Amino acid sequence: MATLSLTVKGIESLKPTASRQEFGDELVTGLYLIVQPSGAKSWAIRYRVNGKPKKHTIGPYPAVTLADARMLAKQGLSAVANGRDPSAEKKQAKREAAEGVKDDVRSVVDAYLERQAQKHLRKSSLRRVEGLLSNDVIAAWKGRSIKSITKRDVNELLDAAINRGARVTANRLLAVVRHFFNWCVQRDLIEKSPVAGIKAPTDEKSRDRTLNDEELGLAWKAADKLGWPFGPFVHLLILTGQRRDEVAGMRWSELDIASATWTIPRERAKNDNEHVVPLSPEAVAIIKDLPRMKDGEVDSPFVFTTTGKTPISGFSKAKEAMDKAISKPLKGEYEEEGAPSIPDWRLHDLRRTMASGMARLGAPVHVVEKLLNHTSGTFGGIVDVYQKHKYASEKREAAEAWGKHVANLLVTLQNKAT
Repeated sequence: MATLSLTVKGIESLKPTASRQEFGDELVTGLYLIVQPSGAKSWAIRYRVNGKPKKHTIGPYPAVTLADARMLAKQGLSAVANGRDPSAEKKQAKREAAEGVKDDVRSVVDAYLERQAQKHLRKSSLRRVEGLLSNDVIAAWKGRSIKSITKRDVNELLDAAINRGARVTANRLLAVVRHFFNWCVQRDLIEKSPVAGIKAPTDEKSRDRTLNDEELGLAWKAADKLGWPFGPFVHLLILTGQRRDEVAGMRWSELDIASATWTIPRERAKNDNEHVVPLSPEAVAIIKDLPRMKDGEVDSPFVFTTTGKTPISGFSKAKEAMDKAISKPLKGEYEEEGAPSIPDWRLHDLRRTMASGMARLGAPVHVVEKLLNHTSGTFGGIVDVYQKHKYASEKREAAEAWGKHVANLLVTLQNKAT
């Protein structure tokens, strides 16, 4: 048995021989590519349970790509490390199928979420996966057998997302559906993934859009007109630079007004690291003025909520209302220059705007990254393992400088308008 640094090109060049061949992957120990005399290729992992050697077939190549095989192998080997036996679990799934367990799309999605996604994904990622599977996959294929789904069905699913303007979401949907069907192959629920050979439907380019000072002022004033809860929510997006869902899900228990800090727990932070956010005086003033909503007879744990039970949502409608507030109610103030606007902007651009603005004010890039809770760039890889300095004082200085800049900006724009 040979061990190779497997690549797509190398796999394609492997030729069948008179006997069965196995090639171990140097990158993921325990993963093997099997080449049959017929030329058929498939993936498997080898491991031991109670000292006995075991083999678990992942799926055929190229239906299961090299990247997916490595991902599934890591998950399978992780299950072994936790005392589970993937091969036995697959046989159990096959027995359940033979006994008439439902194979409709909804039932299989529920099984995937319970047995795979909930065990391996962070809460924030799990919510996104559940949303895409529920709102797109189940909605489109409800009542159909998982075996009836074809490549054409998948392409039509992606086309529907693109047609409603969700071009980036279409790419995310493809990734989720690909992983879902690979799991179905692994569990022997289907023989071949209908996603095999489908490429990302849209090209993605990293956005570099930032708002200039005048645009940022317009966004702030438009948020003013939204009122509770989206007005102060957008203001805190601008002042803290944190992610939209992190701000929307803010809990009162995470806030320490006395020390002017907001601690985002690791289960809510995107990179799975607890994050302490210094709050500028401007941000503290906004939080102090927020109403405390009720959940029945008790105070709601959420800062931004309309029901008391869940955080706010409906961000697209709030953004549309802001755009209308920018172009219509403010028109009289800009009659000589024409109606104001903020072209091609998104709420997430406010985060990038803060990062750019703090750098412009003199904050070092590593401090900006720490303040935004980034693990890429300056603090990526091995640097992040050893560099544990929290930069608390530097982060606070940058946050307060940004808060003061925004406050001065609003005064300047107000004077200009009058």
